[in-house]
Amino acid sequence: MKLSAGQVVIVDWRDALPKEPNKRRPAIVVEDTDLFDPAYPNAILVPLSDDAELALGDLSLALIPNSRNGLKKESYALAHHVTTVSKRRITVTEFHVTTKELAEIRARIAFAVGLDIPR
Repeated sequence: MKLSAGQVVIVDWRDALPKEPNKRRPAIVVEDTDLFDPAYPNAILVPLSDDAELALGDLSLALIPNSRNGLKKESYALAHHVTTVSKRRITVTEFHVTTKELAEIRARIAFAVGLDIPR
């Protein structure tokens, strides 16, 4: 499975443990497109949520639905929930966030893990 940075995908977390996402939900691929061989079994991504209470200030990015990202409602990229998942959980879509949005999400990930990167 070939994924690209900024791609919107659907992830199936329905067998999650308590306090983890437990449904199918959109996410954004944040790994560098050329970082891993396409055969690598996992992908690094940030889940999306429409729950504003999960969207913590500088750790989330609001995304407005449009034809490029394919979202149905305003959603938040939860950078503080960055995770690695098996590609077997992923359904690809043709949708993407903009290069600027991807850069903003990555900057929020860096901030969430304590890296001092100017934004």
